[in-house]
Amino acid sequence: MSTSKSALSNIFGQLTFWRGVRAIVFFLIFWQIGSLLDDWTGYDLFGIGLVPPPTDVFTAFLEVIPKHGYWMSWVASFSRVLTGFLVAMLIGIPFGLMLAVNRYFRGVFFPPFEILRPIPPLAWVPASLIFWPTNEMSIAFVTFLGAFFTIVINVLGGARNIDISYLRAAQSMGASQFHLFWKIVLPGTLPSIFTGAAVGMGITWEVVLAAEMISGGGTQGGGGLGFFIWNSYMGGSLEQIVVGMISIGIAGYLSSSAIRKLGFVLMPWRRLF
Repeated sequence: MSTSKSALSNIFGQLTFWRGVRAIVFFLIFWQIGSLLDDWTGYDLFGIGLVPPPTDVFTAFLEVIPKHGYWMSWVASFSRVLTGFLVAMLIGIPFGLMLAVNRYFRGVFFPPFEILRPIPPLAWVPASLIFWPTNEMSIAFVTFLGAFFTIVINVLGGARNIDISYLRAAQSMGASQFHLFWKIVLPGTLPSIFTGAAVGMGITWEVVLAAEMISGGGTQGGGGLGFFIWNSYMGGSLEQIVVGMISIGIAGYLSSSAIRKLGFVLMPWRRLF
């Protein structure tokens, strides 16, 4: 039985992979045709004619791959994202759980949390540049905010939506508050935790790149992918701008895939879906 399930999983995995490959190939062909259509006919298809074709972007990508500064930009952005994201997880998950299980804690801390939550993380950039002693700490703080509010809201919603009948059934069988938390509340909240983590990771990449552009991020050799894009813009290299954008997409995909893989391991009951 387990062998047949494994075979089916491999088949569906291969189908999903090749379906994704075909979608990417189709997108690249559409992009190439749309970029060249303006030169051929003078017709601009959805504004794609203003974007360099994939062949030019690929050439620019081959030019920056050997450069040490390009990979240092990857390292700088990844380190800032991971720092802000991990701190947001370490603070946001317990904070969201406390908001969910303790009405007094929620009554005190939820109102100021809701006032601060609608403020866009990028609105904090000028203030963080003033109050934090270094640009690096400012970027880390803004990155933390990008993930923190999303994680807390998802954890709070997940914990509050647990069926009360599960808690009452466990209490009727003599379960302590400790066991209620570890056996019902935390496992029941895990899907929301990983949903918030995946969404928060995407927001974190958006925020860190914008923060690198605004704050300067150092130099092109270590300023991050956001500063790499900004330098490419200042240098008039549209192809390198697209290279930076694709690099961001790849980095975000790898980050989100790691979160999904971890959720797949920690939530075996969801592997059938």
